[in-house]
Amino acid sequence: MRGRLELRLVALLAALLVAACGGGERVETGKDAAVTAGPRRIISLSPSTTEVLYGVGAFDRVVAVTEYDEYPPEVSRLPKVGGWSNTNLEQIATLKPDLVVLTESQAPLIKDKLESLGLRILVVNSYTVADALASITQIGAATGQDAEARRLLDETRARLDEVRARTKDLKRPRVLCVVDRVPGTLRGLYTATEGSFIDELIEIAGGDSIAPPAATGFGQINKEAVATLDPDIIIDMAMGGAKDTKLAEDPVEVWRELSQLKAVRGGRVHPLRDASVIHPSQFVADAARKFAELIHPDTFKGEAKK
Repeated sequence: MRGRLELRLVALLAALLVAACGGGERVETGKDAAVTAGPRRIISLSPSTTEVLYGVGAFDRVVAVTEYDEYPPEVSRLPKVGGWSNTNLEQIATLKPDLVVLTESQAPLIKDKLESLGLRILVVNSYTVADALASITQIGAATGQDAEARRLLDETRARLDEVRARTKDLKRPRVLCVVDRVPGTLRGLYTATEGSFIDELIEIAGGDSIAPPAATGFGQINKEAVATLDPDIIIDMAMGGAKDTKLAEDPVEVWRELSQLKAVRGGRVHPLRDASVIHPSQFVADAARKFAELIHPDTFKGEAKK
């Protein structure tokens, strides 16, 4: 089962590749994205856009997704058109979609190729929480599901506001979120930094995100720099923690290499393998709640999720 862990690494590397190639500008929509009658055959090229399509009630028109999609469960029955770097253009053309939805970090790699096939496309931004919320409106408009999109947007905003309101007066521990590293080690560390929706969600959840700034919203850092930062809490989202792979590890044990850290000494290294926290869709509200439970367990302890 590749999606939950591999997507984390692929998305990170794709974002860094785009930035390195100078293609990181955000694209609002493809030139033909406005749909008047509503598309009947939709292909989604990102798990986050698939989630939004489901949330606005357009999933019944989705005819293909990527190999990384896991939500909703019905995606298992749909054709897969590859991933971020190996999208099968021939298969996409064969499926004859009247709308292809993708994110801006994919756009420099495939947007021109899709347009050369004469396909109508919609490109949505996905770096920030605002981008995630805007994608709900854009996808709702492109699929003729405006009312459903407004409902989903209002619900998502309300849930984010609830978490923000409950944590705004709490003490803000210093949080470092690690999104990737070499399995079993503290080498090749990448963190969520300012400019990423993960960084924003930590702030909404009542934490002080302390990762050094990086151009793409994800930055590399060495363990010596982590020691200097000395976070109160470490959220470890690295793929090396997967129990169903040959790279299985105990993330908490891995961090004992830096036993002097406050987070390690205080037992506040939190492995997190929940796919919902890495997709900029309506599930940013679930992610904010999950982060808040980790950062402020006493406030949310014993509560049923809403």
